[in-house]
Amino acid sequence: MRFGLFGGPYRAGSGPSGYRKGYSQFIDMVTEAESLGFSSVFVVEHHFTGLGQVSASLNLLTSLAARTSTMRLGTAVAVLPWHNPVLLAEQTATVDVLSGGRLDLGIGRGYRPVEFHGFGIDPAEAQERYEECLEVLIKSWTSSERFSHQGTYWNFRDVVVEPQPIQEPHPCIWTGAGSERSIRGAARSGFRLLLDQYGSAEQVRQRIEWYRSEVTTMGRTFDAADVALARPLLLVEPKDLDTLDAEYDRRVAAIRRLREASRIPGDDTPLTAEDHDFFNDARVATVDAAIAGTPDDCIQRLLELKNAGVETVLFNDPSGSIERLRYFSKEVMPALA
Repeated sequence: MRFGLFGGPYRAGSGPSGYRKGYSQFIDMVTEAESLGFSSVFVVEHHFTGLGQVSASLNLLTSLAARTSTMRLGTAVAVLPWHNPVLLAEQTATVDVLSGGRLDLGIGRGYRPVEFHGFGIDPAEAQERYEECLEVLIKSWTSSERFSHQGTYWNFRDVVVEPQPIQEPHPCIWTGAGSERSIRGAARSGFRLLLDQYGSAEQVRQRIEWYRSEVTTMGRTFDAADVALARPLLLVEPKDLDTLDAEYDRRVAAIRRLREASRIPGDDTPLTAEDHDFFNDARVATVDAAIAGTPDDCIQRLLELKNAGVETVLFNDPSGSIERLRYFSKEVMPALA
């Protein structure tokens, strides 16, 4: 199995110095994670929450490209409706060049109300904007001659994108999906697949099978490396096993903060029964899906995922603890890597 990181830095304190400290700590952690045997990092893109989440993922990956040599550098995800596709093509190609062809571009349509509100974009336009941006993005990477584009949302005249990416025909494209329809659509498009943090091992098995069967139907060979699964990492030493419940509680509290920060400012609508069900389900799902407990517990959970067809697991640990990654690389990774 291969292991990577998922998420990104948060500010560590107030003001600009808090951002600098948080980002520096994250970059140091990723750099050491590479030396520990972790093979990839996927960073998020979010806007307007006020919680200090990563907003400029490609800038962060540029810095990581200079500090690493083997790790794959991914976005999870770049939200295409927010981006000028030609500028995005230039920026992603630059990261690919600087990293020596290590960019993995995760893409998505967006889902947070505060972001659609902040950018002044109608959510009903998200799919069309996504498709048009993707069309121009791929054309920009693959065309060596000038081209023009006249679309619904973007118009370009006589442009040629420089630099061209190192990977051919373009950087690897990943997309997050969970339903059968979206997973089969990703396979038909030739995209790699990012799976979420909550599905059970049996759900993961079914989703990989949908992807595998569609890839085969398209006349291509399925490669398990084209699928990555995100999971919370809540590894503890045996002597600290009694702290695990508190770890679960902190994670669900973080989910609550993010969900509430995703609302449009001024929306003070009280939480509904459905919202409370969501948070209750989030705790149950976290307990069921997290790679949690002692090293032996974590090995057992990872073996269940391996038996379901998973080869790549991306760990999300809001604590940002390099000590936890060191412990994982020493006590868990040798049994599976």
